[in-house]
Amino acid sequence: MSEDSRYEAVRSRDARFDGAFFTAVVTTGIYCRPSCPATTPRRENVRFFPTSAAAQGAGFRACRRCRPDAVPGSAAWNARADAVGRAMRMIGDGVVDREGVAGLAARLGYSTRQVQRQLTAELGAGPVALARAQRAHTARILLQTTTLQAAEIAFAAGFSSVRQFNDTLREIYAATPTELRAARPGRHARFGPIGRTGRGGAAGVPLRLAYRGPYDATQVFDYLARRALTGLEEVVGAPGARTYRRTLRLPHAAGVVEVDERAGEGWLECRLRLTELRDLTTATERIRRLFDLDADPYAVAERLGADAALAPLVAVRPGLRSPGAADPRELAVRAVLGQQVSVAAGRTLGNALVAAYGEPLAEPDGGLTRLFPAAQDLADASLAEIGMPESRRTTLRTLAAALADGAVRLDAGADRDQAEKELLTLRGIGPWTAGYIRMRALGDPDVLLEGDVAIRAGARRAGAFLEDSEDWRPWRSYAMHHFWNAPAAQNTTRGTS
Repeated sequence: MSEDSRYEAVRSRDARFDGAFFTAVVTTGIYCRPSCPATTPRRENVRFFPTSAAAQGAGFRACRRCRPDAVPGSAAWNARADAVGRAMRMIGDGVVDREGVAGLAARLGYSTRQVQRQLTAELGAGPVALARAQRAHTARILLQTTTLQAAEIAFAAGFSSVRQFNDTLREIYAATPTELRAARPGRHARFGPIGRTGRGGAAGVPLRLAYRGPYDATQVFDYLARRALTGLEEVVGAPGARTYRRTLRLPHAAGVVEVDERAGEGWLECRLRLTELRDLTTATERIRRLFDLDADPYAVAERLGADAALAPLVAVRPGLRSPGAADPRELAVRAVLGQQVSVAAGRTLGNALVAAYGEPLAEPDGGLTRLFPAAQDLADASLAEIGMPESRRTTLRTLAAALADGAVRLDAGADRDQAEKELLTLRGIGPWTAGYIRMRALGDPDVLLEGDVAIRAGARRAGAFLEDSEDWRPWRSYAMHHFWNAPAAQNTTRGTS
């Protein structure tokens, strides 16, 4: 986009661009999301930034009305496979907070100087500034949704000192922690502001997970419900008002998340129970990836809707998503369990695996009792209880060992091409399994599982030819989900462009 087209988006308060860029006003010193309801500033007073961190680095403060730090993430970071895209996904996953810039650079295979230069050139801010903006957002959430002391929040959000915490909030929000807490929204419908509860310091944090609409919640919840594993996940409630719940294995401790199907005006209601609040940023980012909340449905619909066969499917489901994974390693193991069997059969195998090798929670939470087995625990396991042929068990153990020793990397910033090549070198893993892992575990929006029987059946029902798939790039994963959801009565007559 040019700066003039960005300004037109601001004038029209176009929410499609929230998170894609940020707008700052030099006369007020405040930066906003494009859809901010405030009076549109004069063009000569407006500056544009690719990230909130860049706006903060230029001396602008976050608008308290539109909360630009709470917008959906830019879909570009999920789609892009280059170093900048990978770096942004890892920063979102908390790598800089846990491992520093040196850890981020090592994962990318670059020097810290190269990473700093690339991010600054393209995003207007380096990795430290990007992580700092994320820490400030985490701190504001904790201030406004819990009764924890400011010192506890400072360290939970990733700040190295209370002074740094106070100074950062004053700079970014022009408010002290006390003032931010006083400006908290009304009491949450199901979780009021709460602090530490129970042994181990578990805390409940209510969140609103923003997305750019429309959002087909029914499709996502149906998809997850069909694959939910007993003890690990559950979907409760009636269709249209369901809640998805699951356990999470996080960097510092275990957690439990629940997400409501009934969408708000641009967000899903979420509640996190964390043993360690330091895991808040990572947990939030992983749930966003699971529910594909940073997708750009407008760009997907524009590309796929231009195909005569896909256009009717896109019209019926304009907010269709491509669900990702809360834990990439878990998803890879589950993909092997589901090789060459139906979804129901794969679920049965998954239930047996979780029952036999899942790590019990310290305290059960409703129907949630276990964490998914860790890769290192499966690498040497007999797996005899799972009821699979020995060849499949060997494949699963081989994959688990590769994940445990780092021979296959599936973290948020993994190189997708490299990961797929590494997977294909493992005996028993073929193109379908590697592609499925790439699509869900690594969030690739451009995967087409051409050998999938259900995909071919759905394409035939829609009158589409998979040979035309080059025209669907870079959103072929979404095309697959459209085919999976194609109605049986779909007109099979192929239209003309």
